[in-house]
Amino acid sequence: MRETTAGLLYGERFLLRRFRFWHKDMIITKKLIHDYLKKDDEGNIIGRTRALDAVDLDVKAGEFVAILGHNGSGKSTLAKHINALLFPTGGTVEVDGMDTTDESHLWDVRQEAGMVFQDPDNQIIGQVVEEDVGFGPENLGVPTKEIWERVEESLRVVGMYEYRKKSPNHLSGGQKQRVSIAGVIAMHPKCIIFDEPTAMLDPSGRKEVIRAARALNEVEGITILLITHYMEEAIYADKVYVMDQGKVAMQGTPREVFSRVEELKAMKLDVPEATMVSWLLQRGGIPLPDGVLTKDELAEHLEDACPAAFDAEQAKPAQAGPAPQEVTEQRRSASVCANEKDEASDADAGSGIEIRNVSYIYNEGSAMESRALDGLSTRIPHGQFIGLIGHTGSGKSTFVQLLNGLLKPSAGSVWYDGQDIWADGYPRRQLRAEVGLVFQYPEHQLFEADVLTDVKFGPKNLGLPDEEQTARAVEALRQVEIGEQYYKASPFELSGGQKRRVAIAGVLAMRPKIMILDEPTAGLDPMGRDEILGMISRMHRERGMTIVLVSHSMDDVARYVQRIMVMNAGNLLMDGAPHDIFAHVRELEDIGLAAPQVTYILDKIRARGLPVRTDCLTVEETAEEILRAVGRTKNRD
Repeated sequence: MRETTAGLLYGERFLLRRFRFWHKDMIITKKLIHDYLKKDDEGNIIGRTRALDAVDLDVKAGEFVAILGHNGSGKSTLAKHINALLFPTGGTVEVDGMDTTDESHLWDVRQEAGMVFQDPDNQIIGQVVEEDVGFGPENLGVPTKEIWERVEESLRVVGMYEYRKKSPNHLSGGQKQRVSIAGVIAMHPKCIIFDEPTAMLDPSGRKEVIRAARALNEVEGITILLITHYMEEAIYADKVYVMDQGKVAMQGTPREVFSRVEELKAMKLDVPEATMVSWLLQRGGIPLPDGVLTKDELAEHLEDACPAAFDAEQAKPAQAGPAPQEVTEQRRSASVCANEKDEASDADAGSGIEIRNVSYIYNEGSAMESRALDGLSTRIPHGQFIGLIGHTGSGKSTFVQLLNGLLKPSAGSVWYDGQDIWADGYPRRQLRAEVGLVFQYPEHQLFEADVLTDVKFGPKNLGLPDEEQTARAVEALRQVEIGEQYYKASPFELSGGQKRRVAIAGVLAMRPKIMILDEPTAGLDPMGRDEILGMISRMHRERGMTIVLVSHSMDDVARYVQRIMVMNAGNLLMDGAPHDIFAHVRELEDIGLAAPQVTYILDKIRARGLPVRTDCLTVEETAEEILRAVGRTKNRD
């Protein structure tokens, strides 16, 4: 077996770093316990939830450690202990030799262990981006000249330097996250804890952040703890810890951990797509090793296992094969057009939503003026499942807020079922009942004392009687699979995935014809993600509901939607069926997006000489195509 590139990546680099730092402990937890206490109005303890249960962690200075686990497994609680935001109920935590419970070292710990939270709004406090990034160094007493040097350096690392004069309030969620990361980098900590830092970023932004984290680790020797639900981000780690029910359920190198596919799936987790494809191929009879991590490894091992199937003459640019019958039908049903302006007259306006030459400008006429949309035109007929993709700041969130009248166009018009929604006397309140919008982090929409009351809020605002409010709320909660045992529970006591479902139920209770979901799965574990997207897909399939799914995950979009709209610089760059859109890999990469990961896997395998189609969109379809190409039939037992 030839030595692989990945072998160098996960072997020599790890050994070199271990040789450099083996003697130095950065983070040590011993039998760490943390209980969250529930108290009544008088301060009496009436409940106790154990979030961490005897956790042992050993991180050496200069290591890159990934921490995985489903929502509620204890990952974020562990991270907050390392940053001394929480203190142990039992056991100990030491950061660079300092006990986190020693008050005399509290600020030293927080300086040495910087933390990037999942929600950037929890960190950003400045009125201007560069001032926010400079806040930490200023509090550390760094000289003014060096502060500005650090600010520029940090903003360039995360690709936000051109936004340095903007207000954070005018940035998208992904842009805010980059600013918060820059603020931590500017403090030059010895350790940085990333708590889901890329959850709201587009594919290009995600790569930039992980590349920056790796550079800080490899060049500067900064210890990195990365909490993530993106399995591909964990393959660069020296060590992986897997949390489950407050305990360390698994630990080892990425290869050791990701070899245990079925165990990880039982813990609501996933594996890198190359690992999953390899695992499916193993089940199909191809003798591949366990723990394949990258497309390069997969291609090399596959050629070693099936040399007769590879032909050097086939190592040329891929030609996509014919699409399956169901994909062909989706193409017919989707509006397949690229950057075409629909100039239909008012009399020709059909059902659904029509956007006519719409522009939107924030802070028009001021020094902070920013054009979010620029002459955009498109139509969304009833009954489609649409994926809306685009780089961070492309105008997606602005676009969807125009669809139900939350924003008024600076120019152009928005029509719903043949009527201009901004015409005098148009019932926009009724429009918002028919065109439901679920925002990023939908759990932020929850506010009532119990789940049932929260879901009833929308029907109540429609002026419906209490009996009808309850009936609709119960129906919606059943649709999102929230059981009766949760109806009287506080929505704030639910898991992340459950909160998302309750927020979606609140919109469903108004019985919309169109459901718009802006990054509904951000921050969820793989099982929670699949449950939410599966539920949305069923609503479309069984009820004919129009779905507009805004997402930064190309893999999710490829798996579920019929039609993809690609936004760039405030306009519509591409519009078509998934197979058509993802055939334009280079164009997508040029605007900060990507193709599904399996596209790159198939490209790599074809480049080595296996004649495979490259238009597959899922790991299952990809494995079947590779098995077909090597002349095998998948074992379905």
